Amino acid sequence: MKMNKLTTWIVLAMLAGVGVGYACNTMAPDAASAKEIAGYFSILTDIFLRLIKMIIAPLIFATLVAGLANMGDAKAVGRVGGRALGWFICASFCSLLIGLLFANVLQPGHALSVPLPESAAGLNLKTSALNLKDFITHVFPKSIMEAMAGNEVLQILVFAVFFGLALGHLHNQAARSLVNTMDEVVHVMLKVTDYVMRFAPFGVFGAVAGAITTNGLGMLLVFGKFMLSFYVALAALWTLLILAGFIVLGKDVFRLIKLVRGPLLVGFSTASSESVYPKLMEQLEKFGIKTRVTGFVLPLGYSFNLDGSMMYTTFLALFIAQAYDIPMTLTAQITMLLVLMVSSKGIAGVPRASLVVVAAVLPMFNLPEAGLLLVLGIDHFLDMGRTVTNVLGNSIATAVVAKWEGAIDPVSDALAEAEESLPVPEDEPLGAKAAA
Repeated sequence: MKMNKLTTWIVLAMLAGVGVGYACNTMAPDAASAKEIAGYFSILTDIFLRLIKMIIAPLIFATLVAGLANMGDAKAVGRVGGRALGWFICASFCSLLIGLLFANVLQPGHALSVPLPESAAGLNLKTSALNLKDFITHVFPKSIMEAMAGNEVLQILVFAVFFGLALGHLHNQAARSLVNTMDEVVHVMLKVTDYVMRFAPFGVFGAVAGAITTNGLGMLLVFGKFMLSFYVALAALWTLLILAGFIVLGKDVFRLIKLVRGPLLVGFSTASSESVYPKLMEQLEKFGIKTRVTGFVLPLGYSFNLDGSMMYTTFLALFIAQAYDIPMTLTAQITMLLVLMVSSKGIAGVPRASLVVVAAVLPMFNLPEAGLLLVLGIDHFLDMGRTVTNVLGNSIATAVVAKWEGAIDPVSDALAEAEESLPVPEDEPLGAKAAA
């Protein structure tokens, strides 16, 4: 399989990060020095993630507004939203169930010899805010400017839905001009994405080098069983997602995976779903998915369809129970699955976001929060797997919904494999309704 230049540079950056990180970890006189050195590598990652976050809010807003306005009616919006949420719920349940099953079968925490911490001091996880009341109220913005400044995806979604529906019901010339403007903003932001992604190899290098410098490679051996078990479970989830995609998309699901390999690598390296959002949207467009569907389904998926993160919540919770030798009945496990089914919705696409969910749920089942300290050291490497799964799951979900909507137009291989974004369509009809 031929890789484009960006993908090649990202792979080389990952390998270089492992080598440099190992060298720095070896030469560092103590842990404090290693952490200080890693701080310098993190500058590269922080800059890259900041550049990505700079794009998120305007891109989500513009794509969603343009998509809703071009759908033309509320029935189309409801249909697309209903199909997307139906897929998300099924995928979420399967993800949580796979985590539960593999944790029981593989027993990653059984007979763990690592000393258990006494308290969860220093976790610095804000679990108090994670409850149903606060989550529901937080979804609705009190200020769209504040929501955009904080990259609050759900809040931006809510405002964009109202704005896009209102714009779609206006049929005067000014409204049509505004829809055209929103379409142009989308293309401009995708071009900005092309520029920002050229910095991706540096961000990837910094993330990998920093993690290895701080933790070294030895810690991977200590928790080798846990990591191997988790990635086996992820492989099973990947198989299920690809199979589900194959049922709907046929052989095109493999073309989709080929197109999103670059975003998958970036997500794997940075452990941040946010870091790949703009490029993923561009690659889905190259797959042939119409912007009106991508702009609606993909941001929705970033809040409600993080398959890898959800699988991890059940897997980690049972690992902690096994590590502390705390038995959990089948009833308790099923109850925990259902609780996580609700509490995991709205997980932010940022590193360690799923840990917050787990930390909030553990006390409900008399499991010590301190157990999270067992995996914090290697969580970055686990988050890499979670993130790439999240990206794959949302890619397939968007393509499936687009297939159901008849909103996939084939794109030539030459345009799809090009480094640049697709050219702006010259004659895109406005107010077009979604195909039945």
